[in-house]
Amino acid sequence: MKTVTWLAEINEEKCIGCGTCEKVCPVYAIKMKERKAIVDVNLCTGCANCNQRCPVYAIELIKRDQPLKLKVDVSSVDAVKVDEICKKAKFNPQQIICYCTETRADEVAAAILKGADTPEKISQMTGIRTGCGVECIQPILRLLDAAGIVPEKPKGWQWYGKTPTVWDIPADVREKYNKSGFYFEEDQKLLDEISETRVKKG
Repeated sequence: MKTVTWLAEINEEKCIGCGTCEKVCPVYAIKMKERKAIVDVNLCTGCANCNQRCPVYAIELIKRDQPLKLKVDVSSVDAVKVDEICKKAKFNPQQIICYCTETRADEVAAAILKGADTPEKISQMTGIRTGCGVECIQPILRLLDAAGIVPEKPKGWQWYGKTPTVWDIPADVREKYNKSGFYFEEDQKLLDEISETRVKKG
């Protein structure tokens, strides 16, 4: 669970309506209206992407009156389906895929099963990608793909396409670089073992 204690606040006098904040918000909490940025307080996760990138320093993070809690209860969805999505995406369900928020693969899979069909909706539900906002777009896209969902890329800078994994490397590339000290087969075997590992309970 991520507890959000901060909220973006726009200084309308400073705001020049450039739209940068809207383009970098990972949860679409900022919209432009009459060339001024407007924050949806119910969506803002206090990630500071907007604050850090505003060219005229028109955005300040303020303390929320009431903390916002972001979490998907994994036990509320079919555990078999969660495992299926994680396995297809080559993740262990218990694997942390967002280090900033400590979000695990199973929670993202559960969010997808609850109807989240874009990275933005997954972020709104779980809090993933609201820390550094950089690395965890990759596992989100892999899990969506594993669920058979291909979201349309937004117009902003919130995310980019998937990068290849060890499972995607063509045979001719493997053969060429295996002689140069790369160990694709060994790496894949280890990662497969990790994704198949189950935590013993009790």
